[in-house]
Amino acid sequence: MTTATPLLPPADWRDFLALTKPRVMTLVVFTGLCGMLAAPPVNGHLIDPVLGFTAILCIALGAGAAGALNQWYEADLDAVMKRTAQRPLPAGRMDRQSALHFGVGLGAFSVILMGLAVNLAAAAILTVSILFYVLIYTVWLKRRTPQNIVIGGAAGAFPPLIGWAAATGQIALLPFLLFALVFLWTPPHFWALALFVKTDYANAGVPMLPVVAGEAATRRQIGLYTIPMAAVAIAPWPLGLTGSIYGVVAVAMTAAFAVLAALVTVGAKRAASPMFYEKRLFAYSILYLFVMFGALVVDRWVA
Repeated sequence: MTTATPLLPPADWRDFLALTKPRVMTLVVFTGLCGMLAAPPVNGHLIDPVLGFTAILCIALGAGAAGALNQWYEADLDAVMKRTAQRPLPAGRMDRQSALHFGVGLGAFSVILMGLAVNLAAAAILTVSILFYVLIYTVWLKRRTPQNIVIGGAAGAFPPLIGWAAATGQIALLPFLLFALVFLWTPPHFWALALFVKTDYANAGVPMLPVVAGEAATRRQIGLYTIPMAAVAIAPWPLGLTGSIYGVVAVAMTAAFAVLAALVTVGAKRAASPMFYEKRLFAYSILYLFVMFGALVVDRWVA
């Protein structure tokens, strides 16, 4: 006598929304929007507002698709990690097939819409970003190497390129520097988080740097990656690609980032909170990227 497999209740819209990782999507959409707004006019004209909205919608849908496919593939890992155990799949509110279909459908729709409504350059970069996050980071790197965040960080760095390409149909030096900024920002940002959720990653068998190489090595790497990140963050100003508004904000914000990173690197502690500076660096790093990209847009529009 066989026991029937219990059917899962149908997932509601909140579960599908959770699959898209909306908090992560917010930063992705913002950097994509800033890349678009910072782009120069083409033939004296800015991007049409309807096409601009469509491009940002496609970036959001593409990011959501990548998040859904990431959760589909990593349902087993999410189930054993405290901070992800209540996601729709490990919590049993959705079956994996629904997540897979949702992610693939959302991704395909975002790319097709971008290509038909905006331009092929933006659609091509969007395609690469989705595939990179799903295949290179999620499937290939995350469970195999502590360098998963270093290489996989490129996936989250594509939105400024996509936004710029949507507005101009091409790529220039400034969006490449924005790509490099996000790429180099990702390791210290994510390793700061990994330091205070190390047990979660260890329980899941994910070879994050603090688990494999230890806290001391991770702290050193945070300090080392902050150096080129700082150089790339400030570079647009002396290169003449931005004005003094961005330059002053970049110097001040990056200096604060460097101070926090240095405190994490040397292992500075507060008795009441052993991971005080690590948590502050993680939180500040999110604010940092929002302010940096916001300052870029203000600089370009005011100048």
